[in-house]
Amino acid sequence: MAARKRAAKRTSSRKVSAERAAIDHGKALAARAIKARARGPATRGRGPSSGLLIAEGDSWFDYPFFDTLERLEGAFGFEIESVAHKGDTVEGMAYDESQTQTLARVFEKVAGRGGQPRAILLSGGGNDIAGDELAIMLNHASSGLPPINDSVVQGVIDVRLKTALLTVISGVTALSKHYFNRTVPVLIHGYARPVPDGRGYLGGGWILPGPWLKPGFTQKGYGSVAGNCGLIGTLIDRFNAMLQTLPATPGLGHVTYVDLRPVLATDPGGPYKKMWNDELHPTKPGFELVAGAFNKVIAGFAAPGARGRGGPAARSTGRAAARRKK
Repeated sequence: MAARKRAAKRTSSRKVSAERAAIDHGKALAARAIKARARGPATRGRGPSSGLLIAEGDSWFDYPFFDTLERLEGAFGFEIESVAHKGDTVEGMAYDESQTQTLARVFEKVAGRGGQPRAILLSGGGNDIAGDELAIMLNHASSGLPPINDSVVQGVIDVRLKTALLTVISGVTALSKHYFNRTVPVLIHGYARPVPDGRGYLGGGWILPGPWLKPGFTQKGYGSVAGNCGLIGTLIDRFNAMLQTLPATPGLGHVTYVDLRPVLATDPGGPYKKMWNDELHPTKPGFELVAGAFNKVIAGFAAPGARGRGGPAARSTGRAAARRKK
């Protein structure tokens, strides 16, 4: 009897300890978040806002601690409403009705408080061609065929991803017309040329995400980092070439393509790790450069309600960015 009481007491004590640990962990997470916010610009919340942005996308818009949106907010003074989620594919954004419903709620909330976004930012496609999908686009190194399977790439990028992106853009455009009574400018991007060096998030391994690129190259017999940089660069260029065609699609004159390839250093023999946190994601300074590229384009948009609304001027800025050299 006494032994059972002691065992019950130990069980109760462990339960209380676990509950306290959970509560302490929650407090610690909140404290770190508050500290991170406090490290932002001293002018946050004091000066005039640069405007409101609505965002949908993947980990370039939803990365732990810092990302493109965090830098647009912290370094450039934008207010942001986002439904971006790391790991999301552009096909998921296009065809998962629950994601569209979530985005519609954000539009409704912004409109309900009288808000007018300066632009809608989209980030998608990376998760559709990285990971397992990468190997599908490569011929084996021992096959005697060209490294990149052009027919597969054409089907994935020029058909599947283009169709999905057109669906997403059409959807956000319809939402903007309904909730804001105007066609809000839409910005799209095609990432930059990464270095497939095998680095995952925080180095990768165990339960940490990544790597996303090197395993696919290894599977197909490609072991040179420099050579693989060229191959992944070709695929990124193909993706960007497709994106550049979208603003010319009838009815999509409000879409601006932002070329981020000149923004981030990708020479595997150089200091690329200052710009790249892992195989797929920039560092905080890298994300700030990406945010700066977006900010430069958005600056060409007139404020909501102003005459002209900045469409043609902004698209010209985007084309100029595409022509910039390193």
